[in-house]
Amino acid sequence: MAVFGVLAAVLGVVGLVSPDAMIRLMGLAPAPEAGRADGDHTLLFLTASSMAALNMGVYYVFAALADWKPFFRWTVPFRLLTCTVFTLAVVSGRAPSGFLGVGLWEGVGALVTGAALRVEARRAARVSA
Repeated sequence: MAVFGVLAAVLGVVGLVSPDAMIRLMGLAPAPEAGRADGDHTLLFLTASSMAALNMGVYYVFAALADWKPFFRWTVPFRLLTCTVFTLAVVSGRAPSGFLGVGLWEGVGALVTGAALRVEARRAARVSA
């Protein structure tokens, strides 16, 4: 959880400081500033998404420091939902293929978190038995 949190926070900062770098990380080509059409809200959306990533990253780090298991459990279904939505966005043509990495990141994170929670629960059951 802490690793995910740090990575999310760092990527959030990258998006806030250098939106074009974040766009490139997603496998997309940034538009030159002069080439942006009136009403192009790409940078606004990226700023909002990056701030959300920074906040969520900090939440994850604090939850990990507090060993807050209910939070960890809640993240699994919601990260799987996020994986599904982002993957369907790519499959349906609503998002470019570079966006698939976001869905995979969430899906793998959910599976790893779920597996870690299961292993810890089994260990705790053995210790208390």
